Amino acid sequence: MKVYADNAATTQMSKTAINAMLPYFDNIYGNPSSLYTIGQEAKEALEDARNRIAACLGCTPREITFTSGGSEADNQAIRSAALNGAKKGKKHIITTAFEHHAVLHTLKRLEGEGFEVTYLDVRHNHNITAQQVKDAIRPDTCLVTTMYANNEIGSIMPIPEIGEICREAGVVFHTDAVQAAGHLPIDVEAMQVDLLSLSAHKFHGPKGVGVLYARRSIPLATLIHGGAQERGKRGGTEDIPGICGAAAAFDEACATIEQNAAYLTPLRDRLIAGLTAIPHTALNGDSARRLPGNVNVCFEGIEGESLLLLLDEKGIAASSGSACTSGSLDPSHVLLALGRPHEVAHGSLRLSLSHENRPEEIDYILEVLPGIVSYLRGMSPVWDELETGLRPHLI
Repeated sequence: MKVYADNAATTQMSKTAINAMLPYFDNIYGNPSSLYTIGQEAKEALEDARNRIAACLGCTPREITFTSGGSEADNQAIRSAALNGAKKGKKHIITTAFEHHAVLHTLKRLEGEGFEVTYLDVRHNHNITAQQVKDAIRPDTCLVTTMYANNEIGSIMPIPEIGEICREAGVVFHTDAVQAAGHLPIDVEAMQVDLLSLSAHKFHGPKGVGVLYARRSIPLATLIHGGAQERGKRGGTEDIPGICGAAAAFDEACATIEQNAAYLTPLRDRLIAGLTAIPHTALNGDSARRLPGNVNVCFEGIEGESLLLLLDEKGIAASSGSACTSGSLDPSHVLLALGRPHEVAHGSLRLSLSHENRPEEIDYILEVLPGIVSYLRGMSPVWDELETGLRPHLI
């Protein structure tokens, strides 16, 4: 049996998205900046996609900027807010310790440019509270940036409550909604979000297309120069097929959020119950406020890389952390931020489901995985030391 359980890394493109893209490869292939008919037809498709995405987010079309993905959208949002804040003498930023590296690395660069960053503790419930944000805000705070849902462990942040606090304090609020878009409801007005990033390939759209929502009162800094596209805020000819596919996929995903959550949550909970029944296994992430398709656990005494290879031999595609850092031998910064020891964090497994996964696939994972864990532990000298009492169990 083949099981794809790494939908947090990327998703299979939907037929709806593919069909929406096809006309713009070989029929309406004009440059949307051109004045002739085929170019203007492409321009109409671009603006229709912008309108549809804006409707799903609850904003106006002019507040939507198309990017190459979530990472670029995060970079542009954070740098824009930082630049705007610096002009007012405000150079303090609040974030969490388990953000995606697109956020953390951007903030690290800003620290080198004289900004001060507060990293909120995420060890309690593997989440943050709105009160933590409120307590961290200072007179010189120019930005709060926190993800809507964590890409590795699935914890859902209290975004509406944080938005309310930021609005009352007059602080710009950005949320990286890459893992949430198409899976959790989004209304930027109701949530009082000023900047929001998303990526199409996380909700069954194409790779290479992202969206940045920026409230009309937030001036955007230009990262990519060389053209007047996207109201001069993002140079380069727009990817019309990709953007049309993204809009179609987002429409479809937003229309089925409740239906998919109702289907996925029991499958997720079965996986969690089955995996945590394996001795010395710990669940990572908020057990209550969690993405419907996310399961993340640590198995003591094994290495995640070996686990993934053996799962792959059995036809199961999974991950041990973020796909963006899968080439690194270091343990997940997210798990370390939760307080997991290095040796425990190395034994992590993330299974992320979509509506394409079937109940029999969950049965297969639960049939195969305990035996693989037992096999790897049987080969491990570390596990032998744990079991004989030479070193204490940590989970």
